[in-house]
Amino acid sequence: MARQDALIRLHKTLQARRAEILRKLQNDFDNLRNAKGEDSTGDSADVAFEAGSDEMASHLAELDSRELSQIERALARLKQGTYGTCESCSQKIPIGRLNALPYSTLCIECQRELERYPDWSHNRRNGDWERVFDSVSSIEEPREVRLSDLDFDLPSGR
Repeated sequence: MARQDALIRLHKTLQARRAEILRKLQNDFDNLRNAKGEDSTGDSADVAFEAGSDEMASHLAELDSRELSQIERALARLKQGTYGTCESCSQKIPIGRLNALPYSTLCIECQRELERYPDWSHNRRNGDWERVFDSVSSIEEPREVRLSDLDFDLPSGR
């Protein structure tokens, strides 16, 4: 029952954070719209500063948008009944992890695996046959190659 109570509390946390981000993005959008409508009367340094500020605001809005997307996904998982379950191994994600990162979709071990091997994906984990290649098996001993065994075509005249 404690887990159920924690999930309800996390649902409220996700909804509050979602509302906060939506308000912030709306304010940023309104400020950007108002700033574009004003005539800039400053010199080139002022224009450059404003451009840099606009770019920074754009990057921050992009980060907020990504977080909003993750929150929306977590809320959808709550409705489906899959929230708090690792998408990779299907184990329960500890409540402590969900408190720290409420929109987490992976348990700590699967997240570490993903960070250790960035090309690893829980969707391809069971077999990525496009990347299969021949290699020396651990049973075979590695062959030693000596330069004296190789034939070289060296230019004559040296």
